[in-house]
Amino acid sequence: MNIDWAHFTPWASLSGGVLLGMASALFILLNGRVLGISGILGGLLPPKAGDAGWRITFLLGMLAAPLVYGMLAPEGFAQAPRIDTGFATIVVAGLLVGLGTRYGSGCTSGHGVCGLSRLSPRSLVATLAFMGAGFATVFVVRHLL
Repeated sequence: MNIDWAHFTPWASLSGGVLLGMASALFILLNGRVLGISGILGGLLPPKAGDAGWRITFLLGMLAAPLVYGMLAPEGFAQAPRIDTGFATIVVAGLLVGLGTRYGSGCTSGHGVCGLSRLSPRSLVATLAFMGAGFATVFVVRHLL
């Protein structure tokens, strides 16, 4: 195995992990809700009275954050990731992720960050399944196709 040292970013990754952990902890402490994106989005379908405002605001913030970062970051500071596939593959992959989050009763942020920190056995199993599926997919794509 070779590490791509030019793109190895342990400090940025650590900082992002710390920010995500702090945001998750604050969200559950202040709102009593788990910071799982699929649950936040799923709660809009169908929306409950008085519950949609914070969900929409949260999702709009997620969409706006990269745009604001792109405007404020120095030129060339961050590069867009290269995706070596077509639009149809991305759409199918997104639909499969959505199906998986409904089937698994949550997403990686809900189970992997919030559920594991609450010592949820269901979240441990879900996170192991997410990770195992990811490892298997990478192995198949890189070695068998």
